[in-house]
Amino acid sequence: MTERTYAAGEAYAYPLIIKKLLQTAMVSATDQEIVYRGEQRYTYRDLNNRIHRLAGGLTALGLRPGEVAAVFDYDSPRYLECFFAIPMMGSVLQTVNWRLSTEQIVYTINHAEAAVIVFNSDFLPLIEAIRPMLSTVRKYVLIREGASQADAGRFDGEYEGMLQGTPERYEFPDLDENTRATTFYTTGTTGDPKGVYFSHRQLVLHSMSLAIAAGSYHNEGRFRSNDVYMPLTPMFHVHAWGVPYVATMLGTKQVYPGRYEPKTILELIRTEKVTFSHCVPTILQMLMTDPACREVDLSNWKVIIGGAKLSKGQAKAARDLGMTVFTGYGMSETCPIITLSLPKPHMMDWDEDRMLDIITKTGTPIPLVEVEVVDEEDRAKPHDGETTGEVVFRAPWLTEGYHKSPDKTKELWRNGYLHSGDVGHIDAEGYLQITDRIKDVIKSGGEWVSSLDLENIMSQHPAVLESAAIGIPDAKWGERPLMLVVLKEMFKGQVTEGDLKAYMKQAAEEGRLPRYGVPDTIILLDALPKTSVGKLNKKQMRLDYSAPIL
Repeated sequence: MTERTYAAGEAYAYPLIIKKLLQTAMVSATDQEIVYRGEQRYTYRDLNNRIHRLAGGLTALGLRPGEVAAVFDYDSPRYLECFFAIPMMGSVLQTVNWRLSTEQIVYTINHAEAAVIVFNSDFLPLIEAIRPMLSTVRKYVLIREGASQADAGRFDGEYEGMLQGTPERYEFPDLDENTRATTFYTTGTTGDPKGVYFSHRQLVLHSMSLAIAAGSYHNEGRFRSNDVYMPLTPMFHVHAWGVPYVATMLGTKQVYPGRYEPKTILELIRTEKVTFSHCVPTILQMLMTDPACREVDLSNWKVIIGGAKLSKGQAKAARDLGMTVFTGYGMSETCPIITLSLPKPHMMDWDEDRMLDIITKTGTPIPLVEVEVVDEEDRAKPHDGETTGEVVFRAPWLTEGYHKSPDKTKELWRNGYLHSGDVGHIDAEGYLQITDRIKDVIKSGGEWVSSLDLENIMSQHPAVLESAAIGIPDAKWGERPLMLVVLKEMFKGQVTEGDLKAYMKQAAEEGRLPRYGVPDTIILLDALPKTSVGKLNKKQMRLDYSAPIL
């Protein structure tokens, strides 16, 4: 029941708030399982009980509505409980990217003005190191991971003990749906991390739209209540793309892997019958190259690939293993999913090459999303599959701005559209294709060379594991493409830079690449620099190779 009393004839003003996402599962899926690493399992009924107890425990510690609670944890049911309990009590959940530098972590917590930190015992050395530098944190709650004997006495509570010591029922209020629910920080190429935030209304609308897009249309990547869901995108990163909210709303069986260890993940896929996940290409590559991958039936596994381009070479390798893979696209600022590259019904019987073209596109907008490509004056470009411009969005769940950063907010929002900083085009079928980040486009002799096109072509060479293209200074042309390549283990010492350059020249002769786009230099590496969320770190690559190569 709600707190207030309604007069006769007065309608209930139904708010779109996170607690409403729990209601269906509490009726239809109370005995459905939620699993942690195959070692712990409980039901949705238990989840609901623990959400109530967590809110009671945090309230007893003094966390108030509007205040921020920061969380350091792996992908776990505990994190799922925080996804619900903290916003439902009117507080703000800060999902902390613990892969950032210590300096950046301190900045994000102080900038968000977190009052409470809930942290996994694996991060105890980090918490101890930064504790003297945190200016607003009043309370610390320890989560003991596994057999950890970490001393909770140095802190204000221990997670499981706190839950056991609080009542089974917490009266979650009917909040204003525009109440801020979550915040986290996205790192750019320059300056401090930027604080992105979302309201209850935005998270509910994103969840509903994603559920419709992934579950209602006839395609090969559907996500429904009878699936088994396992996130492989960190829960600190844009709410694990918002899918845990959808999975909970549907009452789907959920499996949480904790730390990302290939053998554990593959074993969970096998034993728990996982059918739906999402990850960046780096994680997909890590799993496909692990020897244990060949021992697991992946024919029922559907995976959204985002965060970086899904190349045709990687998509084909995944399909050869039986997986169903397709692209999802969005940004931290977009909550995040904006498009999915699911084939339309009339495309379902297309041959392999045409299907690879579709699933590696950026995709079509999910319901309630408007996408355009525009010129420098924000005029829309034609949807002809060729004319490029900056990609801009409208949707009811896009962040309204950056926390305490009005100047950066003005750069983000112009003329009523969120400006992505991505370059792309839209075809007649409505499929968006990102061709580059504005900052990553290689400008050579007045012509644009797409780094993503170069990487996509290189990915189809049978010896190539992964690659990255960047522009490096050139006295004559301004910039020229440089490619950094990691070979598959079996080809190391067998395939040379010259072989790969000849392959790219052949692609140009076949018309797949403009001749001026053939890279002058290809360098073989053992690994490519990556960001904290597994994306290619092109900022670091440009720093490493900023001087012309002689």
